[in-house]
Amino acid sequence: MKSETLRIRICPRCGARYGRQPALSRTDGITLICPDCGTREALESIGVGTEEQEQILEAIHRSQQ
Repeated sequence: MKSETLRIRICPRCGARYGRQPALSRTDGITLICPDCGTREALESIGVGTEEQEQILEAIHRSQQ
């Protein structure tokens, strides 16, 4: 059985601490960022505004509880 070690990281984009799988930033294709910033970058890339991004993230967080 594979054991996973929880690793706490700090997102260089927003400064948040996170333990989930990181996302790869679309900005440079190298930097690992938190899942929320990864979602924000993806939504920005298709023209979704900031307010709607936050609503989408809230819905994602609610569904994960």
